[in-house]
Amino acid sequence: MDDIIFYDRLQFAFTITFHYIFPQLTMGLSLIIVYFKWQYIRKNIEKYNDAAKFFMKIFAVNFTMGVVTGIPMEFQFGTNWAKFSELTGDIIGQTLAMEGLFSFFLESSFLVLFIFGEKLMSKKMHFLMAFLVFFGSWASGLFIIATNAWMQHPVGYEILDNGKYVLNNFSAIFNNPWLLPAFLHNQLASLTTSAFVVASIGAYYILRNKNIEYGKLFLKTGVIFGFVSSVLLIFPTGDWNAKNVVKYQPASFAAMEGIFDTEKGGTEIVLIGQPNMIEKKLDNKIAVPDVLSFLTYKKWNAEIAGMDKFTEDELPDNIPMLYYSYHIMAGLGTIFVAIMGFALFLLYRKKLYNYKSLLWAIMFLFPFPYIANLLGWYVAELGRQPYLVYGLLKTSDGISPTVSSGNTLFTLLGFMGLYFLLGLLFLMLVGKTINQGPKPQNI
Repeated sequence: MDDIIFYDRLQFAFTITFHYIFPQLTMGLSLIIVYFKWQYIRKNIEKYNDAAKFFMKIFAVNFTMGVVTGIPMEFQFGTNWAKFSELTGDIIGQTLAMEGLFSFFLESSFLVLFIFGEKLMSKKMHFLMAFLVFFGSWASGLFIIATNAWMQHPVGYEILDNGKYVLNNFSAIFNNPWLLPAFLHNQLASLTTSAFVVASIGAYYILRNKNIEYGKLFLKTGVIFGFVSSVLLIFPTGDWNAKNVVKYQPASFAAMEGIFDTEKGGTEIVLIGQPNMIEKKLDNKIAVPDVLSFLTYKKWNAEIAGMDKFTEDELPDNIPMLYYSYHIMAGLGTIFVAIMGFALFLLYRKKLYNYKSLLWAIMFLFPFPYIANLLGWYVAELGRQPYLVYGLLKTSDGISPTVSSGNTLFTLLGFMGLYFLLGLLFLMLVGKTINQGPKPQNI
């Protein structure tokens, strides 16, 4: 049984990790495309329209890859996690269906109209197509996160005699106190990734002395969007999410922060340290006294429950990975604010385009928001363990006992091979698009 659970979780972790590489760019990039189209209508300068169409090409490739890699995840609900689907399908099936029916078709339909219908539309109508693509992508994110929010903090349900979970209050799904903070934080994280990609492409063009006008536009846009979204990631949305974890998943919060023992009179915030699960402490830690209490409760002496307050069954089952995922994510977020803040300062001083070392840094920094985004999801999912539905349904009770660990491992290896080829194809298509530039010819 332990092998079945391990391989089921491993397969889902792999497929969702690869899948989320793509929608995290499309959701943020759709807003930047809307910005370029708005600037085109406002200023009637063609380079803004060229920028919107250029990034919509990259959006389309990401969207297609997201669809292809998202389908196997849906099938896993019926194969590896059949019991989970049987028990909770009446609830999570509704939001997942809404994501497919309302968001996916809206997004894909208007994407086609944007790409192929410009000559048949007015400028404002073409802008509307871009906006509807943006609306569809963000609505898709909302429905997915509504599903996850219910799993993190179940609301509006009742349990029937046969053990199935059903909704008794549909509006509770979208009034879930977990939903709005998680949604805003996720969308800002996606926007951060997109801003770094846009800025990276701009820096690449400037350093290569190619498409200079577009390079400056992309770099400026990416830096502004990147700084604002990175700051908002930390406060208020990151702070809001952390307080939700404290309130609804206190054991997870203790594990995230590495609080092994409850401290009286204020809890320190750990900057660096390594969890020692044998001695139940942090090794080589660097911490600031009482700060975590103040950030959490606005009181320097507030007590925060440590892991000693909970039983082994209540604690996440992989505390080191949860701890490191959280701290690396938070550390990267701080670096993003610092780099984009410095770049924004240089932009204001009109020195950014000639600051070659920073341009190189921005160009090579674009993978790290992807990493931070994925680590953020790891924190959410590892923190929820050992439950599929927090406090109600254990992970061990949601698997399909008829799918063997050998079958799961075999299909996992197949996914790895197939996704490797898809990844190469994706890099080739996006690389070719970037190399061609907003226009096939140099400007």
